[in-house]
This record gives sequence, structure tokens and C-alpha cells, in this order.
Amino acid sequence: MTRSLSLTRAARLTGVTRAELQSRIKRGEMVSHDGMITVGELLACYPDAKLEDTAETQRIAQIKERAFGKRVFERALPEPEVLAARLTELSKTLAASQAQVDSFKALLGRLWDKLDSTPEISTAALKKWLAQEVELAIEPGFINPLAIKDNILRVMTAQVTILPSRHDFMVEGHDSLLEAAMRAGIPLSYGCSGGNCGLCKAKVVSGEVRKTRNHDFIIPEAEKAAGYVLLCSNTAVSDVVIEAPVADSVQDIPFQQIEAHVKAIGHINDDILLLHLQTPRTKRLRFLAGQGVTLRLGLSFTALQAIASCPCDDRNLLFHIHRQPGNLFSDYAFDKLKTHEVVEIEGPQGEFILHERSARPQFFFALDCGFAPIKSLIEHAISLEAKDIYLHWIGSSKQHIYLPNIAHSWDDALDDFHYQEHIAGFDLRNVSGKREDTLIKLLQDIQIADAAMLQGDIYIAGPDEAVTITERFFLEFGLPKTRVSVSRVK
Repeated sequence: MTRSLSLTRAARLTGVTRAELQSRIKRGEMVSHDGMITVGELLACYPDAKLEDTAETQRIAQIKERAFGKRVFERALPEPEVLAARLTELSKTLAASQAQVDSFKALLGRLWDKLDSTPEISTAALKKWLAQEVELAIEPGFINPLAIKDNILRVMTAQVTILPSRHDFMVEGHDSLLEAAMRAGIPLSYGCSGGNCGLCKAKVVSGEVRKTRNHDFIIPEAEKAAGYVLLCSNTAVSDVVIEAPVADSVQDIPFQQIEAHVKAIGHINDDILLLHLQTPRTKRLRFLAGQGVTLRLGLSFTALQAIASCPCDDRNLLFHIHRQPGNLFSDYAFDKLKTHEVVEIEGPQGEFILHERSARPQFFFALDCGFAPIKSLIEHAISLEAKDIYLHWIGSSKQHIYLPNIAHSWDDALDDFHYQEHIAGFDLRNVSGKREDTLIKLLQDIQIADAAMLQGDIYIAGPDEAVTITERFFLEFGLPKTRVSVSRVK
């Protein structure tokens, strides 16, 4: 039987992204059946597949580490028990394969004995033909680099497929099933992530999992017997198929109230504060990239703020707070807020989210302070290995493009990421008269320079007036509203 691989495993074996494989399939260079690729198809396109990671894979890892602002992540070996279990499973597979080879050789010997006893003249020719066919089938001395790498991959990692959505991801090192899914940008259902609430309960359809931490939530014996486990407390020993709900829309995300602490406060410039909040380990914020929350500071000073970080790190939340003299929330954040102080979070809110299933190019327009939700969307797109990402940051002035180093790092590290800066020369919070004409002319120049823009998905975030004009600009080309998403940031 011809062996088939999922796109995720095939990408790992060849050292390319899922997006590249999907592009090859779309162009007809590879054939996919129900999301699976045969080893033969893969080797035909990547005959020089190596054991080592490619430079592209390394760049992807680097940009994820930099963009998400996380600590340097060193991939560790799984726990000894999990590693031993995976080696045992691999040994069983090897033993079964060896037994099949021995049985085949024995059958071939019996066939030759029978042919030797046949006096027909065509026997020698038939034996020669059979020997040649066997040599071609077994390919003695041939080492398949994908087979070698897949054996190593099966020891170091395990693949998880989620039903019915057909999402898949890899579990590495000490990660639980839930942690690995979040790292891959897959929004599974969960609550405390500490084994207390039971919201991440899922059914194991096939494969083996192992509990890595104790949990207080009690799973009924009948459900245990049916294969239900907590994703936050188990890891994959072998390749696993699970049944679990995946959030497809904002309606799938529950409203939450959380008391977080100020982890750090930093000034990006005189007018913008970088606020880093950290939630309790047992009560993290579940949200979709691009959404916002209401923050409550001090004596009930509240404001709706866009989350400027990726859902893959749901405990560490970043916000870009803009100075607004006379605004009680802004004044408190800039003048009185201290580290370790409690900040109440309510939400999430908003429908400015990524169209994950769209294969179209993604064009992001950050207008001044609109970079916060755009940053969240782009980081999520990177975690999904999206292809053809374009960012245009339009600032009132050079100072309003306040974190260019992050955008430049994406541009440097990703071949399919493209970044441009544009200066409007006036306050984008007040666009009227000739200013509107100037903004439209700027948008026209951007669109003319890239005609493919009208074939993509458009995401716009920033001050109300500028967003309205930019949205209208693209809708007038006949784009449906479903392909032009907007977020109005104050």
C-alpha cells in the first residue's frame, strides 16, 4: 500500500511550509487526496530532502520567537516515559515490517520451489522476471531520506489530527496537547488550562496519550472508558486523532472576567505605552487574534483596548496605550500605573478576526494606532504559516509608525512577507477636505503598485475617519464586505 502523509508531516519532512505544499497542489504540481500526499508525490517534487532543517524552517522559527516577544524556545526532548513509549511504538512498527519482509521472502521461496518442479520451458524466464521485480520493489541498499527523518520525527514529535475540523498539529518536547495546539494557532476550547474546569475535555479516537500532570477535574468512569481525557494534562505518545471543538467565530468564545497583574510597563515613545499584563496560570484569556478587551484601572477607569499579541500566548497580553491628555484612563496608565498592580479584564470583544480558511493573499493596512490589532492578526497568520502577507503602515508622521523594527523583522525573516511604510503628512484622526483627497491618492498609488491587492483579503485598522475612507476606497472597486474587515481604534 502506498503510504500517505498529512500536509503537516510532509512539510516537516521536506523542511518547507504547509503554504508552499498547498501552492504546489493548487498549481497541479502535486496531487492531494483528502488532505494527504503520497510519499512518491513528495519525493518527486523534493528528491533532495535532507535530514537537516532548511534555512527557511530556521527563519520561520526565528521570526516566531521575535514576533511573539517570547523567550528563546529551545526544543526539549519529551519526558523519559513518553520518549520510551514512542520508541516502543516505533520498535513494534519495525518488528512488524521485518516480519512482513520475512514472510514475503518465505513465500517467494515456496513460489520458486513450485516453479522448479514445473517442467515448462518458460520457468527460467519467469524466475528471472520475478527476481527483477523483487529487486525493484525492495530496492536493496536504497536509503529513503524521508523514511529516516520520519522515524526521527516520530520519536521527537507526534502528530495530532482534530475531528471534525481536520486541523492537525505536532506535539513537541514537554508540551501538552492543549499547549501544542495553541502554539500552532488552533483555537481549541479550554478554560483554566490547569486541570480544574474540564472545558478542554476531548475524546481520543485513535492513538495513545499519556497523562503528564494531575488534575482536579473528575472525568466520569464511563467517559474515561470511551477515551475522554483533558488536553491540558495529557501529551501524545503516538500519532493521535481526537474529537474536539474548534472556535470558528467570535460566538464560540465565551465572555470572561479576569484579574491580571501588570508584568511590565515600557514607553515606546513619549505618546505610546507598552503594557504587558499577565493572567493567572489557572485563568487565562481565551480570544481570537484581532479582538480587544475592556481594561479597568485604578478607581474604575475603563477603556476598550485592542490586544497587540497572539492568542498562542494567552497568559501574556500586550497593549499599546496611546496618550490622550484629559482622558482619565490614559492619564492613570501613563502617570500612576505600577508593576504588579491588578488590572481587571473583561471580554473579548470585536469581530475583526482572520479569515483562516481563505487561500487569498492577505493585505493589512495599519493606520497610526491601528497597528495593535493588525500585529495580533499577523502573528496569528505567521503561526498558521500563511503565505503572501502584505503590510502597509500609514502614519500621520514618522513618529506614528512607532514599532517599525517588528515589521522589518518580519520582512527580513519571511520570504512571503512584504512591508512598506507611508507618511500621510497630517493627523489621520482628522481627515476632511483636501486631506481626504490626499489619503485617497496615497491609497491609489499603493493599489496601482500591486494590482493583486484586489484579489486578496483586506484588513484595515486605525482612527475612525481614516478607516471609513480606506474601507470605502476598496468597496468601490466592487469587493464584497466579507473581504474588507475593519477595526476602529481610538
